[in-house]
Amino acid sequence: MDLRDFADTLLRFESVARAEAPAQQWVKNRLHDFGFDTYEWTADPARLAEHPSFPDDPDDIDAANRPSVAGAFEFGDPDAGRTLVLNGHVDVVPADRELWTHDPFLPDWDDDAGTVSARGAADMKAGLAACVFAALDLRDAVEAGDLDLDGRVVVESVVGEEEGGIGAAAAALDTPYPFERDAALVAEPTRLKPVVATEGSVMKRLRLTGRTAHAASRWRGVDVIEKFEAIRGAFFDLESERTDAVTHPLFDYPIPWPVCVGRVEAGTWASSVAGTLTAEWRLGVAPGETVAEVEAAFEERLARVVADDEWLSAHPPVFERFSVQFEPAEIDADEPVVESLRGALRADGRDDEPVGVTYGADSRHYVEAGIPTVLFGPGDIDQAHFPDETVEWEEVGVARDVIRETATRFLQSR
Repeated sequence: MDLRDFADTLLRFESVARAEAPAQQWVKNRLHDFGFDTYEWTADPARLAEHPSFPDDPDDIDAANRPSVAGAFEFGDPDAGRTLVLNGHVDVVPADRELWTHDPFLPDWDDDAGTVSARGAADMKAGLAACVFAALDLRDAVEAGDLDLDGRVVVESVVGEEEGGIGAAAAALDTPYPFERDAALVAEPTRLKPVVATEGSVMKRLRLTGRTAHAASRWRGVDVIEKFEAIRGAFFDLESERTDAVTHPLFDYPIPWPVCVGRVEAGTWASSVAGTLTAEWRLGVAPGETVAEVEAAFEERLARVVADDEWLSAHPPVFERFSVQFEPAEIDADEPVVESLRGALRADGRDDEPVGVTYGADSRHYVEAGIPTVLFGPGDIDQAHFPDETVEWEEVGVARDVIRETATRFLQSR
């Protein structure tokens, strides 16, 4: 089985949340066939509930029948060398089939364009496949006598990244291995750039109460949508203020700390004034900030709107966390794993300048556990979650080679 065959089969699994087990069993079997020492773990909801990323109630964390798996190669005297983890998540977001030009779980290979399109192509099954074959290349080079190494390389296929990092958080909290981990590389779609800083986010649900009235006499009601628009405007004003006030040298984006209201539900009947509204928000958190600090800033801005509105003062909104939170993460560019990656990129004639990204990733769990972690992989985050999600196949091959060289340099530089 070659890289293309591996990726093609993996992309055919509809491994959405809570349906990852068949794909994971296939990955574990392939790792075993390839000669890896294999490992498997399942997250403990009670342990995750202790982590600030996850809901406080273990019953709100669905980890049953959602295994994460890994394979390891040991070289020379493994305990005398370093251990590098190559991480990818197998879970994908659902695909709205009506918006796709083909079945999202039947990979569409365009050999003329050099691309493959499928759900998970960019985010991030191609990156996971690159990790597997980079490790195989390293093993083959050692067995051929072309490299003399001490240490380990571990390839992880984890679940639940889209839900806060269920598999990675479990591995960070309670190591599933009988050895320590020195660094990690997460193969998210970074356009082959080294990412050393990831943004965080806090998820908040806003509930407003107005007063319903017949549309024929709407002046008797209190339109909750108008109240929402005032709050929405205030939040985007704060976003603009934070763009100017909160700066970071690696985040050269038009809106570095985005605010997004991704879901709004209001009213119950077209000919009635809307009397209830629920809105769900994603608020960006810069590296160096905490989720709690950003949450407090938006709560204070909401309080200002409420204080200026007689109705809202008498009927206070409810603004509370829901779902999972993503803490920001950052490591120094001179960490050995970053220097190894940058050296590998330079050797391949590529840009090695570290960057930051406006999304969160599983890397934060390892960074919090004291394991320096860099993001690097094929594809573009702009393709993630999109219809006809596509990755350039040449980039996957480049990622394979660069990751292999990164691992070589990291294990040799002890």
